[in-house]
Amino acid sequence: MELVLLTGASGFIAKHVALKLLNAGYSVRGTLRRLDRAEEVRAAIAPHLNQSAGQLSFVQADLESDAGWAEAFEGVSALVHTASPFPISQPKDPAVLIRPAVEGTERVLKAAAAAGVERVILTSSVVAVINESKLDTLQDEADWCDVHLSTTTAYGKSKTLAERTAWELAKARHLKLTTINPGFVLGPPLDGQYGSSVGFVERLLKGRDPMLPQYGLPVVDVRDVAEMHLRALMRPETAGRRFIASAGSMAMVDMGRTLKAAYPTRRIPTREAPQFLVRVLSLFDRDIRAILPRLGHLERVSNARAVKELGMEFTAPKTALLVAADWLVKHGKAWKQT
Repeated sequence: MELVLLTGASGFIAKHVALKLLNAGYSVRGTLRRLDRAEEVRAAIAPHLNQSAGQLSFVQADLESDAGWAEAFEGVSALVHTASPFPISQPKDPAVLIRPAVEGTERVLKAAAAAGVERVILTSSVVAVINESKLDTLQDEADWCDVHLSTTTAYGKSKTLAERTAWELAKARHLKLTTINPGFVLGPPLDGQYGSSVGFVERLLKGRDPMLPQYGLPVVDVRDVAEMHLRALMRPETAGRRFIASAGSMAMVDMGRTLKAAYPTRRIPTREAPQFLVRVLSLFDRDIRAILPRLGHLERVSNARAVKELGMEFTAPKTALLVAADWLVKHGKAWKQT
């Protein structure tokens, strides 16, 4: 039974990846910064395992420390590197995101190469694909985010530079690298630790905003993202390739209207805010400030490669949104206004 090292095993995407790998018969060794989260991950995954699932174990390892990585790779046949911070708001100091993402990727891939582990699946992002100088075009795996643009966010820089670093190391250390580049990841969490993307749906359900910005982005279901990691791992011919994970793009106002139709008694925003108003509000809200560079645009990316080479049939964006909302409501994460 092959053993796969999965970094950042407590993450929203990582838990789904672990589940897919285990149910496909792989054994998974998950890295955690704190081992006291191991039972949390086990509890989230356990109800969904099949009878032939592989074994799940954990080791302590941090992207910002060399400690533990050599031991983590003992007996491992492949690496799935998902660990990376994902904020909605941008930090005051971009290095807070960029340094751990880039140095962490470098540290983990060098440790893999030193251990003789050649096969690597890296979770990147569509932000590493989308070039802001051509936002109104359909972009694909040949495109790259321009980190030199003044409008590129710290998160965009972190994911782009981390992926660039991975490709450089793959070439230098003869690693068989595949990257998965997801859009805005929705769908059902496996537990209450679901991060910023589903957190945005929670924000809409709670009616925190009277209107929504003129902005849209590629959306994908977390289960499809996990399936792409599994399929990439199982297909050696995907080495050297990037794969965009997106079911299509959705404007934020359409997200609000879709949720309002499903939950008509909730105070969910359904109107689009004038751009000047968003710019004024951004002076007081760092979450809003993060999207200013792409205001007025609907980001679009192609999933043709994933469909053709991985055989993906993506869950519709509206379905991924509604499934996330349904989970939040059922688990009491989105209180109803009175």
